[in-house]
Amino acid sequence: MSKPLQVQIWSDIACPWCYVGKRRFERALERFEHAPDVAVTWRAFELDPSAPRVRNPQPYAERLAAKYGRTRAQAQQMIDRMLEIARADGIAMDFEHAKPGNTFDAHRLLHLALERGSQDALEERLFHGYLCEGRAIGEHESLLPLATDAGLSADEVSATLATERYAREVRADEAEARALGIHGVPFFVLGNRYAIEGAQPTELMLRALERAWSELPERIAGEDSMCGPDGCAT
Repeated sequence: MSKPLQVQIWSDIACPWCYVGKRRFERALERFEHAPDVAVTWRAFELDPSAPRVRNPQPYAERLAAKYGRTRAQAQQMIDRMLEIARADGIAMDFEHAKPGNTFDAHRLLHLALERGSQDALEERLFHGYLCEGRAIGEHESLLPLATDAGLSADEVSATLATERYAREVRADEAEARALGIHGVPFFVLGNRYAIEGAQPTELMLRALERAWSELPERIAGEDSMCGPDGCAT
């Protein structure tokens, strides 16, 4: 029996390409023979760590134009292309109603969800809430219902948001990203050797999974000839 294939994905909720990458990776997993033995962990990456919890309202095209030094018409072309790509992957993004803000607290909740076994569900709910439903990603009042939708306890979510719980874990994710030379997301690390930069096509992701799996160290199953804490199998 082979060891599980560990897949770590650095992403930010504010990143539309990360949502597209998530969907494409999911489709690759659907076609991957060993999908039940793939363990996925979402890691934190802030595209704008200095962002306020709530940004002043501004049309998305204007904000994009200012950020990239483009005209509003050029920014709108970028938006239209992103919307078209997202639709092709089954995601109905709505930038006109997006309410951007600081994503640090969202990442802290993702670490809580990791401990509770619902990290992927929360990642999905946060992406959809922010990019498709116009939920304010930096506001605790928005994060609470999104987290409970993903199965987390409202009391535990509120307690986490009221403190600095998991702040160290988020900073550790970001420090590891810097050490690995990650400058943009999504960024997928498969096992210890393979990486995928960006929301690559599903076929490429599937090939990367197959290659990473083929190089996992194998172990021989020995259920009838092993000793453990509870004794020896006979």
